[in-house]
Amino acid sequence: MTLFERQHADPRYNKLLAEGMRGHSTIFMKKLVEIYRGFDDVNVLVDVGGGTGATIHKITSKHPHIKGINFDLPHVISNAPPYPGVEHVGGDMFERVPSGGDAIFMKWVLHDWTDEQCIKILRNCWKVLPEKGKVMVVEYILPVIPESNMIAQGSFTLDVVMMIQTGGKERTRKEFEALAKEAGFIGLKATYISMCVWVMEFTK
Repeated sequence: MTLFERQHADPRYNKLLAEGMRGHSTIFMKKLVEIYRGFDDVNVLVDVGGGTGATIHKITSKHPHIKGINFDLPHVISNAPPYPGVEHVGGDMFERVPSGGDAIFMKWVLHDWTDEQCIKILRNCWKVLPEKGKVMVVEYILPVIPESNMIAQGSFTLDVVMMIQTGGKERTRKEFEALAKEAGFIGLKATYISMCVWVMEFTK
């Protein structure tokens, strides 16, 4: 049973995982919104795989001009508290992604999935974005040459963890560029946040 299968089958585990992700997001997003300027020109932002909404709430609190749409599976959304300026929408990102946003945000989503599954998710994002719309992808970027420092070793360890728990993996920048290109996006702009974590922008 994968992590997500257990989450769907066990309401207690679903709630525990949601709380853990919310706490982790709150800490990380505080730093991201201080550094990253890619939200300045966004009016409607869709957070795909946004859990119970802590991430999109952090963004809209810093950028109150943004209307937020928090999108995740229905059993995840069922535990989401109300946030000002945020609409919770339940659904499956492998089937469709909510339309109406001029940008899409995904934090630690793609590392859960295989390349083929990532391309399907990104293509669904591409379909609903306007011209020049962008997907903001927050992920670890693996060093091309293995490094021995603690931060790099942590990202390599997480690569193994994702393979075991979800069937996914961490990726290099070139691997992300290949996914974006295959899904129809042009270019990749990356902003470093901390601890091998980057925000990558895929533009339609």
